[in-house]
Amino acid sequence: MLDQKYITKAQTFLENPQEDKVITVDELKDAIDDGKHFFLLDVRMPDEVAEGKIPGVVNIPLPELDSRWSEVPKDKNIITVCARGGRAAAAMFILQDKGYNKIHTLLGGTLGWIQEGNKVE
Repeated sequence: MLDQKYITKAQTFLENPQEDKVITVDELKDAIDDGKHFFLLDVRMPDEVAEGKIPGVVNIPLPELDSRWSEVPKDKNIITVCARGGRAAAAMFILQDKGYNKIHTLLGGTLGWIQEGNKVE
């Protein structure tokens, strides 16, 4: 079960996102097009991911992240993704508590990615 403190932190963060902790859909698209290397972590549930995902994401559902965080590499920049941004922000805070420091969350999430006309798998 997800600790309430992460939900609260995520809600606060989304109301006033820190510029150095977010990436926009356009910035992510440019980074992918430029061949930049990072770890895209999609924390949606598998049935959501099956409906469409940003190419290259790795799916670890948010409720499982606390037990599976070691699957996320510490030596790469990490971008957390969900449907709109709330769960991705919570994931960012979970990983920060595990010692990760190169983390950004995608503003607008997968739905924002799709709304901008980008391809999904």
